[in-house]
Amino acid sequence: MSTEILINVTPQETRVTVLQQGVVQELHIERASARGLVGNIYLGRVCRVLPGMQSAFVEIGLERAAFLHIADIWENRQYGEARPIEKILYEGQSLLVQVIKDPIGSKGARLSTQISLAGRLLVYLPQDSHIGISQRIEDETERQALRERMQHLLPEGLTGGFIIRTMAETATDHELRADIEYLTKLWNDLTQKARSSPPLTLIYQDLLLPQRVLRDFVSEETTRILVDSRETHQKMIEFATLYTHDVLELIQHYSGERPLFDLYGVEDEIEKALARRVELKSGGYLIMDQTEAMTTVDVNTGAFVGGRNFDDTIFKTNLEAAQVIARQLRLRNLGGIIIIDFIDMENAEHRQSVLDEFKKALERDRTRLTVNGFTALGLVEMTRKRTRESLAHVLCEPCPVCRGRGELKTAQTVCYEILREILREARQFNAKEFRILASQAVIDLFLDEESQSLAQLSDFIEKPVSLQVETMYNQEQYDIVLM
Repeated sequence: MSTEILINVTPQETRVTVLQQGVVQELHIERASARGLVGNIYLGRVCRVLPGMQSAFVEIGLERAAFLHIADIWENRQYGEARPIEKILYEGQSLLVQVIKDPIGSKGARLSTQISLAGRLLVYLPQDSHIGISQRIEDETERQALRERMQHLLPEGLTGGFIIRTMAETATDHELRADIEYLTKLWNDLTQKARSSPPLTLIYQDLLLPQRVLRDFVSEETTRILVDSRETHQKMIEFATLYTHDVLELIQHYSGERPLFDLYGVEDEIEKALARRVELKSGGYLIMDQTEAMTTVDVNTGAFVGGRNFDDTIFKTNLEAAQVIARQLRLRNLGGIIIIDFIDMENAEHRQSVLDEFKKALERDRTRLTVNGFTALGLVEMTRKRTRESLAHVLCEPCPVCRGRGELKTAQTVCYEILREILREARQFNAKEFRILASQAVIDLFLDEESQSLAQLSDFIEKPVSLQVETMYNQEQYDIVLM
């Protein structure tokens, strides 16, 4: 399946989208003011050890302290039996750590003391000693051949291990040696920097997004990489010349008058990816809700009434939904626990076919995930590794009016709140008059349907109540002024 990569660059942000057969599959955004931290290496300082949780908080120079769990401490694996965290770390200790998860919501970054440095073909593990193979290379004979070939290429006396990436299948010995030299030199440089740096220093920062595209996104199916910035195009050419020579001919500069993302309909796809409702071509639709704990996806037939019978209609809608959900998870970068409520199917074969279709559609995903079968309630449970913020969290913020609830109190509800508040105030304070400051909708209701309620309250407290419209107030805002 032919794949194109489009790169839109402005001084403020870089956006990358991956298209398969002209359809947007992934979107990555990196802003100059808030670059992702995954892959960065810091010289941190342990600020708190929590024996009860077998974890620690480590300061690395960010607003919030980062989190380090015992399972992510490499030193713990060097001993025959696991040791408690309080035997490994102490407060004030300097520690070389790597970010494995960006700060998300109220959670700080997650760290590991096992350092890994990614190259084009290999991932270098300085503290390890084994040679691993990408899980995407499934043929056991090929895996063994790659492992033996790698062992012959390693320089004498080199410490550390490597993971062979999928792209290394077709690489030459020269390309593999170049990657080994680059990664080992990088490790030597950053260890020297760490020795002479004070705590809370950024020792190594991962590549910028356009360079990471060349390192991580390009595959055998990639036919073209279009970038609309001449300067970024030149930097990518320079990087590819040094490290990814085989993709040089794919990199092209786009100089058309029409914006690149407009030309390929990417802007429209971004807007759709922020919507709660996703339309299916058949007439059905999905409702996607993202919360702090999990993401839920509800499948509905909507206007689709095709098929020979109702079971057939449900089956076809679920099959289409399986494809669309897999794409939306990638496009929106949804992670954590995901619950999918397909339309109920009585036929066991239909359920299995939908599950198989869903798993097949998820094979394109570069992010690690697990999918469970249908539960007793007919739900599909899955997890998708969350390493960075979702698209909605990058581009949006909670509504200041509803504070993320997605709903507003009705004008009538606010009216009744105000009446109760005036009654409370009247019992506490001996004011001459009470003045209500509220939105136009609330004041209109007091002047019309709730005018009698207001008059009754005024008679009961034996004080006049006046009204004043505040155009800047939202529907839930109000103030009661004691005159």
